[in-house]
Amino acid sequence: MAHALPRVGPPVHTPAITRAAGPIVKWVGGKSKLLPELERRMPTSFRRYHEPFLGGGALFFQVAPSAALLADGNAELIGCYQAVRDDVEAVIAALAAHRDAHSEGYYYAVRDGWNRAARATPAQRAADFIYLNKTCYNGLWRVNSRGGFNVPAGRYVNPGILDAERLRAASALLARAQLRAAPFEEVVDDARCGDFVYFDPPYHPLSATADFTSYTVGGFDASDQERLASVFATLDERGCAVMLSNSDTAFTRRLYARWKVERVFCPRAVNSRADRRGAVGEILVTNRY
Repeated sequence: MAHALPRVGPPVHTPAITRAAGPIVKWVGGKSKLLPELERRMPTSFRRYHEPFLGGGALFFQVAPSAALLADGNAELIGCYQAVRDDVEAVIAALAAHRDAHSEGYYYAVRDGWNRAARATPAQRAADFIYLNKTCYNGLWRVNSRGGFNVPAGRYVNPGILDAERLRAASALLARAQLRAAPFEEVVDDARCGDFVYFDPPYHPLSATADFTSYTVGGFDASDQERLASVFATLDERGCAVMLSNSDTAFTRRLYARWKVERVFCPRAVNSRADRRGAVGEILVTNRY
């Protein structure tokens, strides 16, 4: 059940945005399938929405807050969102050209150009990002130690490269948001009492031998998880409503033991291995707002 925060200012309202407003990229760990569980645990009112690990942004697009600060450590992802916000028609035009030229050979040519940073404008770069994301193997975004995107082409009969209506709806909603390529700790500089913060970090591995896919150079290890728990505690003390998703392990349960920890199941469709897709148990942590 959702809970109301003490009134410390006007709550966020959600003016109508067409239901076509939704994620514009596929992202590992995307929360589209978990939205009912997330919405059930959200506060019913808050001042500003913060999402420091934006990824595909499923909850942001669902909630459609009037004011938001969105961040991610992947600068290319944030650059894509900025271009969609600021110049959506140019992004649509470039994606239409990708759609018309798509083939396996064309995919690798675009990937090579991407890694050479060959595109001159933010809109062209954003269209390349979306095109590669929609046509690469299983929707993975993975970079090597030098930051090069290295996912092979997927085997799709008719990939959904361009959805102009959804892109325009996303642009209208993103116009309400500040976007930053920044580490998650920066949320502490901006979140205030009465704000709502949702953390969806790279998940802690379920085992010592679990695969880890790097979405940014440097990855996200146990020390990063511990730093995140410290930020969670700071925001809790400040009077923010905080919610966090993570894998269900002894380590994550220990990090968040002082707060409310609930186990939920989320279908997973994006993984490099078919045997690791399906319903996966994970935890949702809230600070009892």
